[in-house]
Amino acid sequence: MALLAATPTAQTLAEQASSGDTRAAAQLLRLLAPGMLRTAHALLGRAHPDVDDVAQQSMIALVQALPSFRGECTPAHFANSITTRFALAARRRQATRSARTDDAVEVDGLFSEVRSAVDHVLAERRRAVIQELLGTLPEVQAETLALRVVLGLSLGEVAAATQVPLNTVRSRIRLAKEALMARIEADPALLELLEPTP
Repeated sequence: MALLAATPTAQTLAEQASSGDTRAAAQLLRLLAPGMLRTAHALLGRAHPDVDDVAQQSMIALVQALPSFRGECTPAHFANSITTRFALAARRRQATRSARTDDAVEVDGLFSEVRSAVDHVLAERRRAVIQELLGTLPEVQAETLALRVVLGLSLGEVAAATQVPLNTVRSRIRLAKEALMARIEADPALLELLEPTP
């Protein structure tokens, strides 16, 4: 009985695609697209008006960036990093238009009070506020914090995905958290909203 051909891994496909193999690029895109869409949904919320555009733009950007892929991180991390940048850019564009949406982003680990939300409406409001706060950070800090907190990558994986040293990742996360806490502590309404529920 003939053996079935092994399915190429994402790493193999990425290496082939980076050498100009368009069939490998198409296969890789089919493999990574669902995860990229999940990343866009996680960062923007399914209700965001640009979420589908962000996913599509990210996929196009991934294909265009494949020739520069050198395997410093996994193809999935590479794709998620691209999607994160496009999603954060979309949030900034939305903020400048002063548009408000009922986005929902999972930020487990950033504020334990959100995780333990005893009241659904309050929890949703907290998530929206945290999402808005992330949008106020400098781009590199917001991207780094989103990869670490929203996508759950390790510090090493974030360093590989963003192609910066591990100490730079630590510094960006520290600065981002300090900026968020300063903003929260300076606003009594935010502080009250994000205080842990007894």
